Amino acid sequence: MTGFGRYFEEFEVGAVYRHWPGKTVTEYDHHLFSLLTMVRHPLHTDAHYARTATRHGQPLVIGSYLFSLLLGLSEADVAGRALTHRGFERIEHHAPVFHGDTLYAESEVLALSDVPGRAERGQVAVETRGRTQDDTLVMTFRRDLVVPRLPAARRDRR
Repeated sequence: MTGFGRYFEEFEVGAVYRHWPGKTVTEYDHHLFSLLTMVRHPLHTDAHYARTATRHGQPLVIGSYLFSLLLGLSEADVAGRALTHRGFERIEHHAPVFHGDTLYAESEVLALSDVPGRAERGQVAVETRGRTQDDTLVMTFRRDLVVPRLPAARRDRR
């Protein structure tokens, strides 16, 4: 792999990319994201409510923030050269995340295919998984990306 991201030919079905470094979820980052995205549920923004009215006893980090972090953590390895994301599917929450947890991500290549009528592009299907510092699986999602193929001159040298 050279530069930021991968060309189509640099992906391999079954490859797992461990994205580093992780990101510690701070209360400030989570609250800023919640305010910017108009999240008003007290489960995410009100420590007293979360402590007294929920089984977790503390605010839960909202899933859309976790999804955004995992997407960003995987950018350099998976989507750095992407021309587009064709779609996302099966976004699943597996366990809660709290302020102070550190999120780590990895992505596995599930499939490679041609883009009909676009010989200079290929489609890559990946699953990204997010885990906390103690290796608890917290979120998974799948996506399809369209990435460029290696330029012809570089393909011939491979």
